[in-house]
Order: sequence, then C-alpha cells, then structure tokens
Amino acid sequence: MSQKVGDRLKAVRTMYGLSQRELARRAGVTNSTISTIEQNRVSPSVDSLAKVLAGIPMSLINFFTIDLENGEEIFFRKEDLVELSDGTMSMRLVGATRKDRNLRVLHEIYPPGGDTGDNLIVQKGEEAGVVVRGKLEVTVGERVQVLGPGDAYYFNAEIPHRFRNAGDIECEVVSAATPPSY
Repeated sequence: MSQKVGDRLKAVRTMYGLSQRELARRAGVTNSTISTIEQNRVSPSVDSLAKVLAGIPMSLINFFTIDLENGEEIFFRKEDLVELSDGTMSMRLVGATRKDRNLRVLHEIYPPGGDTGDNLIVQKGEEAGVVVRGKLEVTVGERVQVLGPGDAYYFNAEIPHRFRNAGDIECEVVSAATPPSY
C-alpha cells in the first residue's frame, strides 16, 4: 500500500470529526495503532485497515476513492446562487456547479399571487420544504394545504403538485428534492 495511507487516514478521521482515541475505541484497536498508521510508521495490512475503517464506518473502496481535495465549493454567497426565474417567481439553486449532485436545494420567493403555473408538476423522487415567510398553498394530488412560517411539507414528487403564494406579502421557502430534476 502507498506510504500515503497514514495521511489519508488522518484526513478522513478529521473529516468525520473523530479523535484518534475515539476511532481506536470504535474500531477495537489501540490508540497507538491509529497513531503509528497516521505517522506512516507502519503500513497496515488490508484486514487491519478494514478493521480500523469499520470504526468510521467506511469501506476500503470509499477510503481509497474519496476525493479529499476535490476543490468543489462548499459555501455559497447569495450572489453565487443560480437564478432559475420564469419571471413570476424566483428560484435560486444552491450548488448548481457541483458535479454529480444528488440533491436539489432551492431558495424560492413567490410574489403575492405567484405560483408554479397552471400545470401540475410531476417528477421522480421526493420533495420537501419549509416556509420561512408568508403563506404557501401546496397542492399534492387532491390534497391542498395553506402553510405559514415554520410549517413544512414532504411528499412523493411523482404525485402531481403545485405551489402558490396564498397571501398578500412575498412568500419565502427553502426546499430540497432528490434526485435533482435540474
């Protein structure tokens, strides 16, 4: 195995917020085992490394393929969000440039009377959101509910649905969907 196994183990352990002592406890090995591996003083066998990684838990494949320095953005300023507006409402996408996104997160603003259109939306996966401000009318199949600040929704997105601002002030929502449809 590469001389970098120790460096990689330390980076992964740190990424998961574990101390050497905690990882050793979880893996059923001594603290000195973790320390000597991380200092690259020993090259663990595949079985030994698998035992240590079970304390995270992480597979050997994930350990060797996880991109610890992928350079992808993690934090986004307001101006970094990509606007997907159709002119009747604002939908700002978080992390639009991330490769292989498995989640869609939106910051949505509906003006009074604004909605997602007359046609009901149908897509694969699940959708959830929390109303931050205003009133949002959510239609899912035959069910209709008006939600206020702090109220939330979560449903199977294959059921026809739509959203509409049911109040007289701007409605703000933070939503997520998986898998991302855009």
